[in-house]
Amino acid sequence: MGEHSAGTADPALRDRVAGGLIGVHAGDSLGATAEFMSWAEIHAEYPEGVREIIGGGRFGWPAGHATDDTDLTRAVLLAYLSPGGDVVRSAADHMVRWWRGEWPGRRPGSRPRDYGGATATGLRRYQQTGDPRRAGAGKGQAGNGSLMRCLPTALAVPDQERRIRESMEISAITHDDPRCTVACAAYNEIAAALLTGAGPTEAVGVGHEVAVRLGGDDVADSIASGRRLNLVEVATTGRSPLPDGGRGYVLDSLSLGVAALLDPRALPEVVIDVARLGGDTDTNAAIAGGLLGVRDGLAAVPERWRARLQFADEFLAAADVLSSRW
Repeated sequence: MGEHSAGTADPALRDRVAGGLIGVHAGDSLGATAEFMSWAEIHAEYPEGVREIIGGGRFGWPAGHATDDTDLTRAVLLAYLSPGGDVVRSAADHMVRWWRGEWPGRRPGSRPRDYGGATATGLRRYQQTGDPRRAGAGKGQAGNGSLMRCLPTALAVPDQERRIRESMEISAITHDDPRCTVACAAYNEIAAALLTGAGPTEAVGVGHEVAVRLGGDDVADSIASGRRLNLVEVATTGRSPLPDGGRGYVLDSLSLGVAALLDPRALPEVVIDVARLGGDTDTNAAIAGGLLGVRDGLAAVPERWRARLQFADEFLAAADVLSSRW
């Protein structure tokens, strides 16, 4: 995972870093079972929601296997575990390796099983231009494919201005629409505030302020919508107030992440309810799981879930490295 200079990490901070990384992976792997199913279909087959990491789904995932959500989170994470250099270019290079099949658990040269259109477009443009800051799928492409992978920046970078800049630049490798870049910056400021001891309400306020400062009024509005969203009610009734019904729009996913963070229940119940909503279940649950993992720490993710996760050991080792930088 690259060379690093070790420091002495605060055990509580390390626990939150590990919780965030494992929370993304667990949400992704739990939600993969119901990806693209509607609320009604999930309710019929899993009346209480998908409650264990069992794999399957449209792409026939092995239980605990990473989908593109965790794989691309790993790509960004690897960039922060490498010494020096341009972290944005490094993240893009790792994404290209994933795209080409140079990845654990994949046949060399094979395409990923699942990927978003903006991700494919952005990575192709990066390979053509050689410049990660001149890639991107263009404005109007506002899917959640960069929000799902952005958390390592929050966990790796103590300096706020650098964190905001890199959150936006790494998003823009594939998702350069301002709704995506500002959503990633706001999400990561929420996560960083949690990491350094803020409560959920205060952390959400930090994210809202950053969205406003960056001119992302629609992102700020989505955070405000998340404050009002009752996950229990939506998961129970299937009546979603989200503009796109949680099917992949970045601001839907950000609202769900905020609602999940403000839900006082234990991480498993909240993540299960996020996935019960249907649509882009793995990505929504990964985004929510990351914030909940930072909020509640590693132990909040059930051991039986952790034991199934493809990259669990690697992510835990990475948490040692990242937490020593604070």
